[in-house]
Amino acid sequence: MFTDATHVMSSRRRLVVLGSTGSIGTNCLDVVDHLGDRLEVLGLSAHSSGETLLQQARRYRPRWVALTDPEAARRFDASQLPDGCRLLTGADAVAEMVQDSEVDVVVTAIVGAAGLLGTWAALEAGKTVAVANKETLVLAGALVTELAARRGGKLLPVDSEHSAIFQAMQGSPPEAVERIVLTGSGGPFRGRSRAELEDVTVEEALNHPTWRMGPKITIDSATLMNKALEVIEARWLFALPPERIEVIVHPESVIHSFVEFKDGSVLAQLSPPDMRLPIQYALTYPERVAGPARRLNWRELSAWHFEQPDHETFPALQLGYEVARRGGTCGAVLNAANEAAVERFLRGDLDFLDITRACRAALDHHQYSPTPTLAELSDSDRWARQEVGRWNNRTTRTTTIK
Repeated sequence: MFTDATHVMSSRRRLVVLGSTGSIGTNCLDVVDHLGDRLEVLGLSAHSSGETLLQQARRYRPRWVALTDPEAARRFDASQLPDGCRLLTGADAVAEMVQDSEVDVVVTAIVGAAGLLGTWAALEAGKTVAVANKETLVLAGALVTELAARRGGKLLPVDSEHSAIFQAMQGSPPEAVERIVLTGSGGPFRGRSRAELEDVTVEEALNHPTWRMGPKITIDSATLMNKALEVIEARWLFALPPERIEVIVHPESVIHSFVEFKDGSVLAQLSPPDMRLPIQYALTYPERVAGPARRLNWRELSAWHFEQPDHETFPALQLGYEVARRGGTCGAVLNAANEAAVERFLRGDLDFLDITRACRAALDHHQYSPTPTLAELSDSDRWARQEVGRWNNRTTRTTTIK
């Protein structure tokens, strides 16, 4: 899955950044700004943020930009693009960019299930994919990792927790690992009881204590669904059973994860909460060079704290373990149900605690398959979104995929 650490980067790596206008995408481009002698942008994509995409095109002068929303593409004035930059639209726009023979690394920073198509196309072409889209592996981990192995593609983690594990494992064979421990801040509601979360507002849930992220990911942090999805992602990235993956709450967000080895040694990766560091490591791996990420101030450090997650108040985490154990269609259903439930919460027509309840109902009532095809995963995704769209906490649904 991962590249040989003996390789040394000898020339500029050529990038396509999918989701370049979002939080991860803009952080990625900030890394490019600081490492312009090592990194070159060949392609950028956005869903509907045409004006921001145009500004990025003028700054980085890529060969292509892609807009995946048809209405945004229709409104976009391609004549404003710099010379040599072409606008791509339609179903094949992303694939055309990521599969070009001159592209070295594809950064998948699209939020949600929509990120799967770009990752799939890149791996089919044997590319190195810097995975910032955890939903890809949650949705189709078995198929994605098999495709990477078959086509010679590589997956490098960008999530801070999985990057930390990847870094700590360097130089050690996989069989030396006893377990991995994902850390999490605990979100804005750490320490509250379930009763205290009954009337949570959207504004409260979006007020993350340590990270600045997009709204969907921030809500996932508030419910601890982000940790559930990260358990599933780790299960596929590192080929570990869920019983060897643990989660611990670390509110300072300085220690990004631990790896415990068979001999009892524990290695961790530490840094301030700054996504530019794991992004840069994926883009320059295996080299480490000076970049824009913030540094720890050792003179100001006092103490770090750890506590076990509250599974009763935040039951989403158990859903992640269940899905990691069962596999099959469960990942597609959980991911889609959560995306739909978070969207309803952000619109104000679903309560905060109902996000996890709706996901539980979708998992309980979907038509499970242990070895689904990509088409069957798409069907499960669509069904779960529809089911959560009509779900309410006063009824128990018993419908299954038709």
